[in-house]
Amino acid sequence: MENTTIIAALLGLLEGLTEFIPVSSTGHLLLAGHFLGFESKGKTFEVVIQLGAVLAILTVYAARLWQVFSTVGRDPASTHALISVLLAFLPAAVIGVLAHDFIKTVLFETPVLIAVMLILGGIVLLFVDRMAPPPRHEDAMALPLRKALAIGVFQCLAMIPGVSRSGATIVGALMLGLSKRAAAEFSFFLSMPTMAGAFAYDLYANRDVLDFGAVTEIAIGFAVAFLSAVLVVKWVLGYVTRHGFALFGWWRIIVGSLALVLLAAGF
Repeated sequence: MENTTIIAALLGLLEGLTEFIPVSSTGHLLLAGHFLGFESKGKTFEVVIQLGAVLAILTVYAARLWQVFSTVGRDPASTHALISVLLAFLPAAVIGVLAHDFIKTVLFETPVLIAVMLILGGIVLLFVDRMAPPPRHEDAMALPLRKALAIGVFQCLAMIPGVSRSGATIVGALMLGLSKRAAAEFSFFLSMPTMAGAFAYDLYANRDVLDFGAVTEIAIGFAVAFLSAVLVVKWVLGYVTRHGFALFGWWRIIVGSLALVLLAAGF
């Protein structure tokens, strides 16, 4: 019991720390679960602790979200902001439903693929961080709708574990002329419907095999994911504004390379 409780706390911490930065929380969780020998029936643990991260972003942006939702229909800026996020969410919603079984049963069970995508994604992030065009958009909530949709198409790349949802959206946003801060913030906003939708669909699709027997471990993972995600969201905007995304690119390359070495060694 003690070992599983510690592992649950570590995985919750990993989820919270990595969900909103471009390093692939799913990739980290799957690799950590593989090497630690941790597996939950129906991925119950992984599904529920994601909700902790969703609630974290909702908590941090509660005031801003209330301002948008309470003025939709009366304030053109709020209406535009809501439409842009929903439009960006649409591609992932469609592809996620159509390809759900393949993603969960094939891609999620391939640690080598995850490690390789971490490395490739890190290289792309380092390149885009240096070579992205000069920013033309500083406000994440005032994007042209076509660019919001294009960012949503980029997000679909994250269906491959190890790519990173936030990484794909941030790279797309930078290439489309958003500032580094605006790219990270739009990724935050887009994460809300995307993660909530993924959580709800996973819960429905796995309803017959979900196992909530390990309530203590799930509760610990959920709480740790929530608290650590709150801290990350509050920190990351200031960091990327000053320093960009290079740190996260190098982190991906190191983690992916280490994972390949361990897998080659038979772990």
